Amino acid sequence: MSNQYFSIAALLCVLLLMFVFFSKKKIESIETKIYGVMLISSFIDVLLVIFEVSFGYMNLTSIPYWLLRISNKIDMIHYILWPTLMFLYMFYITYKDERKYDTVKKICFYLDILFIFIEFLLPIHIINDNGAMGVDGMATNFVLGIATLYFAIIFIIQVINFKNIKINKCIPYIALIIFMVLAIYLRNLSPTLIVIPAIIVYINLIMYFTIENPDIKLVKQMELAKDQAEKANRAKSDFLSSMSHEIRTPLNAIVGFSEDIQSHKDTVDPVIVEDADYIMEASKTLLEIVGNILDINKIEANKMEIVEIKYNFKEEIENLAKVDATRIGEKNINFKVNIAEDIPYELIGDKVHVKEVVNNLLTNAIKYTEQGEIELTVKCINQNNICTLIISVRDTGRGIKAESINKLFTKFERLDIEKNTTAEGTGLGLAITKALVEMMGGMINVQSQFGKGSIFVVQIPQKISMLSSPTQVTAQQPQKIVVPQPTTMTAVQNNVSSFSGKKVLIVDDNKLNIKVAQRALQDFNLVLDECYDGLQCLSKVVNGNEYDLILMDIMMPNMGGEATLTKLRENPNFKIPTIALTADAVAGAKEKYLSEGFIDYIAKPFSKNQIKEKLDLVFSNNNTRVLVEKEVLDELSDMSKPLTKKESSTNNLNEVATYIYDSTKKDEENQQ
Repeated sequence: MSNQYFSIAALLCVLLLMFVFFSKKKIESIETKIYGVMLISSFIDVLLVIFEVSFGYMNLTSIPYWLLRISNKIDMIHYILWPTLMFLYMFYITYKDERKYDTVKKICFYLDILFIFIEFLLPIHIINDNGAMGVDGMATNFVLGIATLYFAIIFIIQVINFKNIKINKCIPYIALIIFMVLAIYLRNLSPTLIVIPAIIVYINLIMYFTIENPDIKLVKQMELAKDQAEKANRAKSDFLSSMSHEIRTPLNAIVGFSEDIQSHKDTVDPVIVEDADYIMEASKTLLEIVGNILDINKIEANKMEIVEIKYNFKEEIENLAKVDATRIGEKNINFKVNIAEDIPYELIGDKVHVKEVVNNLLTNAIKYTEQGEIELTVKCINQNNICTLIISVRDTGRGIKAESINKLFTKFERLDIEKNTTAEGTGLGLAITKALVEMMGGMINVQSQFGKGSIFVVQIPQKISMLSSPTQVTAQQPQKIVVPQPTTMTAVQNNVSSFSGKKVLIVDDNKLNIKVAQRALQDFNLVLDECYDGLQCLSKVVNGNEYDLILMDIMMPNMGGEATLTKLRENPNFKIPTIALTADAVAGAKEKYLSEGFIDYIAKPFSKNQIKEKLDLVFSNNNTRVLVEKEVLDELSDMSKPLTKKESSTNNLNEVATYIYDSTKKDEENQQ
């Protein structure tokens, strides 16, 4: 009777499993296909066992013995197929390689045919002990050996690939081994006790909760949610891009007219010039905020790309430091820049993002330092054609509380907000800096004493293109640069280029923008013309107007800048260089416009210097604007010396930061 109870319970369980599994719409995968066959095999096995057990219990001698023998032989096939399916399942979830799986499946198929053939040839002994039925004999032992072989191979595979296997996937196999040991023990006690079919059904039940069996309805809901999230993200990106464009357009007029006032400071009321200075600073802050929001959006969307080019690191950082020095304004800050002499002449890396990292650190230091000192130090470790730049920015500003260090690189996080209400910004600068540094394969660290100052240390690897300048004949002295206060620097024009007679067409639907461009170009003796959309531009060119340069806005009514240039280039005789003059300043904009036929790109708002640089390039004039100092300042302290060999071998960024921080404190103590 116990065999019947086991078998009927197993039948009910497998029927329920089959109903749930096959009635649910699902994505067909190798796992679900194997599991489906295992269920069907278990169902047939349980039906056969119920037939055999019921026949033995009822002792219906009128049914021939050969029928019982064939029934048990067919039942034995299940005990070859089910272990094979378990082996294939475990093999697939271990290697996740469909080609290997297909090969192993073919081998198992031919082996099972051989095993089934042998099993049918071997004798089987049917036990009927007062209605309790069981089987014994060579066929039974052979099938048990085949199952044991498959389970042993599974065990070996699991041990070899233990690190690559998800533990929950192994639960059915572990449960199977435990129950099979128990079944063998019970069989030795009572050969007529049939529990293996029930054990296999129970293992199938466990497997149902471990296989990857996604519900199609759920998958569709997830796909719908994903599509909606992607649409929302695209809408956000489009909004931010549009916002950037719309903000930059009026800023172009604000910056342009303010710069024009500044250029006439000798004849304009000083109060007005001072107001123009404030407007320029506010405009720069607004541009920085917009740029940071766009940057963090690109980073989150994984659209920020690292573009490697050759560049002169020293030259780029020196120029950047001079620009950032103007942000100090009237603060009593001594700004120092120390660049080690052993930095290679030319590096290969993402120049734009390296400069952005340095600029963010300097801007942050200037923002939170009211007086004292800000020092930019750059050293390097050159090894195996890689230059590891070690960039540190030290300030004597407000410092950071120890408990706030961990929040420093969090988006939109501004520490001690009640004390920093005058500091402008979004709190994105350091989050962007950290993301950029890590994208370039570097690290960033910070040490700070609250109320005394901070030091940020960045380590960025760059490829070495050229160790020294090709024109360098003699060894250079260590590079020591002092960036003076804005009040000690004067912008001058050396050999200002004259473009007399050159005719420039400005195409823009915004009359204020045209006025700004005219003001920016008025000192270069150019002949200026204007029009307000692409159709007017086409008309002017087609009607025979000759120009040496076209400054083309992109977003215009009737016909945009890109469509206009495409039309113009349809004429093989069209040779007028055209520059995109646009508020579209998102990443990749320049590359996009160059690929469409523009010879260059200027983002709004632009300055006179930017216009001048483009005119020089277009008209092959190499005169450039230079910055000169009115006074020569004292040389710097020993902080500019290059790292010693021992110090250069320090690869841990925390150790480097500690070294720079400690050496700086030592210098300060010596000075006191």
